[in-house]
Amino acid sequence: MRLFYQSLGVTRRSTGGGYAQRLSAILAGAASPGTTIELRGLSSGRAIADQYRYLEYLDTAEILDNGLAAERDGYDAFLIGNIFEPGLHALRELLNIPVLGLCESSVFLACLMGASFSVVNVNPKFTRRVTENIAGYGLSGRLASIDRMEVEQPAVFDRAFEDEAVKAEVIEQFRAAARLGLAKGAETVIPAGGIVMTLLAEAGVHEVDGAPVINGLIALMKMGEMAAGTRRLTGHFTSKRLTYAPPSGALLDDIRRAYGSHVYPGAR
Repeated sequence: MRLFYQSLGVTRRSTGGGYAQRLSAILAGAASPGTTIELRGLSSGRAIADQYRYLEYLDTAEILDNGLAAERDGYDAFLIGNIFEPGLHALRELLNIPVLGLCESSVFLACLMGASFSVVNVNPKFTRRVTENIAGYGLSGRLASIDRMEVEQPAVFDRAFEDEAVKAEVIEQFRAAARLGLAKGAETVIPAGGIVMTLLAEAGVHEVDGAPVINGLIALMKMGEMAAGTRRLTGHFTSKRLTYAPPSGALLDDIRRAYGSHVYPGAR
């Protein structure tokens, strides 16, 4: 089984940096025997500040191209390792292989593990976006709270990979924010952001006061394996009726003449 993991933070911090190396190791460690994972970032100059919708819009085009290339190259699933999940719905319409997102996989797993969940945020710009995602899943009623870690600046997370004292401080800030959610009735906790998930996974932080911490990196990997395995067994995963139905017939012919024969692979 081959999974394509689309990261937005890797290229900006370089594929040889602490974040990329740790993320790659965590994904490989979460993979079952026989599963290989390809970690890919975006081109240089992309994914600078994905919390801004305009910049996310510009970056999404490359993600869609990578999705098409992944199916063409024989990958069994395409995983979007970003809490905002840019391109998720377009790719589900476009591709035949399963397409899964970091936020959705984390939230649904959290709901399997407890009756309610909280989200620990790292940036106030994230709050509205994450809230919109959860509402789109129909799970707003299971959300106990969104609480924010107190960090001086985003560079703190990068330093945490190299400085054990900084890492310990980041983890303690996460625990403090998680406890705010637990006090509001959460039974599970989701850290929002791949870099925080990476730090927590590396440190082995998987619970706070008895409440499971849903590490989205692991959740996305295991959901990806499940989705690809289901498609192998049944021949189906993503519904192609209504929401994710591709164009067909004469319209599809017109679209391919305009956009290229590579779009909507397998559609007729």
